[in-house]
Amino acid sequence: MLVAPLTVTVLSLALAGTSVTAASADQAYTVTGSDDFSIGPGDITSEVAYRGVETLHVSKRGRVTRYSVHVVYTRSDAGAQSEATADYVADVSASGEMLDSADKDPDYLTVLNQPFAAQLDPQTLADLHRLDGQLPFDFPSPFTGSSLHGYLEHVASAPVDKRRSTGVRFEAAGTMHGRLPDRRSLTLEGTIAMRGTAFYDTKTALLLALDTTVTIAGNVSNRTSKDPVRIVYSRSLRAGVASPVGRRDRDGKGSRDPIVEAPRLPLF
Repeated sequence: MLVAPLTVTVLSLALAGTSVTAASADQAYTVTGSDDFSIGPGDITSEVAYRGVETLHVSKRGRVTRYSVHVVYTRSDAGAQSEATADYVADVSASGEMLDSADKDPDYLTVLNQPFAAQLDPQTLADLHRLDGQLPFDFPSPFTGSSLHGYLEHVASAPVDKRRSTGVRFEAAGTMHGRLPDRRSLTLEGTIAMRGTAFYDTKTALLLALDTTVTIAGNVSNRTSKDPVRIVYSRSLRAGVASPVGRRDRDGKGSRDPIVEAPRLPLF
């Protein structure tokens, strides 16, 4: 997924200070998402959809806080469904330095692999609640010779999973030019736009809900041709209890219960 290095940059610069003081805790989420690709004048289109449940576990080990996430989800690609799992583990020092100790999340569905921190420190949460107006920020794009410009702003609080929350929104955009990380023979020139909204528990500072979208538009070229391309990545998480994914019914034929989703929020 092209957006991964970029989202990590947004997390480290826009929402810095992710060290926490909370004791051991667990938080369940429902997760949905999609990757939409369009290349050429409608010649090649593809959509991959994701739907699952995950659990974030937070534990203290001395002066280090460990975040670990396990996801169980269904991946739908061109009408073909497959069951999958993902894991992500990250250790955060008392000073807020984060070390990713295990990243097994190829579809970028875990709460630790998003542009918003999984948990804020108390001071950052308080600053966020008091934020008045738009706070501009810039950060470098993973592509040569470009940078993204955007802003953060506080948004009206909304109850999530029957808990009070503080909300934040960001938008950022810029030009991009460079070779695709997984296809070095292809060069992408165009624009990238990111936006997202997240809500944090006012007591624990844990992430309760998020919606993020990344849109890339431009031209992909190799030595012989150039084609227009549009790529849209979207991810949504909601705190709350959900039914298992892929649970078989009593006759063993593989039917499943629908995921119980949290109410939609006015995010955009």
